Amino acid sequence: MAKKATRESYGAALAEFGSDERIVVLDADLSKSTKTEMFKKVYPERFFNMGIAEANMMSVAAGLASTGKIVFASTFAMFAAGRAFEQIRNSIGYTKLNVKIGATHAGISVGEDGASHQCLEDIALMRTIPNMVVINPADDIEARLAVKAAIEHNGPVYMRFGRLAVEDVNPTDYKFEIGKGVQLADGNDVTIIATGLMVQMALEAHEMLKKDGISARVINIHTIKPIDKKIITKAAKETGAIVTAEEHSIYGGLGNAVTEVVCENAPCPVKIIGTDRFGKSGKPAELFKEYGLTAENIYKNAKEIVKNK
Repeated sequence: MAKKATRESYGAALAEFGSDERIVVLDADLSKSTKTEMFKKVYPERFFNMGIAEANMMSVAAGLASTGKIVFASTFAMFAAGRAFEQIRNSIGYTKLNVKIGATHAGISVGEDGASHQCLEDIALMRTIPNMVVINPADDIEARLAVKAAIEHNGPVYMRFGRLAVEDVNPTDYKFEIGKGVQLADGNDVTIIATGLMVQMALEAHEMLKKDGISARVINIHTIKPIDKKIITKAAKETGAIVTAEEHSIYGGLGNAVTEVVCENAPCPVKIIGTDRFGKSGKPAELFKEYGLTAENIYKNAKEIVKNK
């Protein structure tokens, strides 16, 4: 199966849906990497390179959005969520403006760029901002549909895209809806809830568990805020154990969002798989293995939680 990085899907979607003249794209001098250059080639009059000044870019995005534009502001996740947090909070979130943040190169899958560029805190940061929608697509199909949904949504959206090419896990007729999780496999013994690049690994773990006679449900949570409380509560009640997997810190990300729902609605054991330290330079596959972001580790933890529930 052909693989594609979700950052490429992002750029392609901007070009595809860019005929809407309300759409303006800003980039912080990284358009070749964020793939917003695809939009620039088709609609150069509505593309602006803001230079290496991410905070200023978010302020300009807010200003343009206040005039009725749908603004996509793009840079690496580390610089979008980290460096420009204050401007996003005060100028975009507080005012509930129609700014869509396209944050690429998130997580340790950035690889050789190292810890300074491997943002593992962005979901946590963006979840804290009122009015902000947080989306982390798993594949090309989902990423393209997420951009379309962001255009149609009235308000700020943070979208997290990866550098690493991945296989599709969703069907071509897949219907994307903000705030709705997707069940990819059914099971009764344990639920694996994953987001982004970890969805593929969750499906691989599902097959490994099946060989051991363990029935695992797999849920893709592409929208971490607002999160699908209904699908999570149902899974907690019916399987009685949950393992979450994310290419993000274990603090403030998908795992915490899931446990908040579980504790309130259907208490059961939950194991959070993610990172608890800074990243480092290395090949993505090696880093995934070192940090435990693998199908094998999901499988191991799912077996353990089933045994002890």
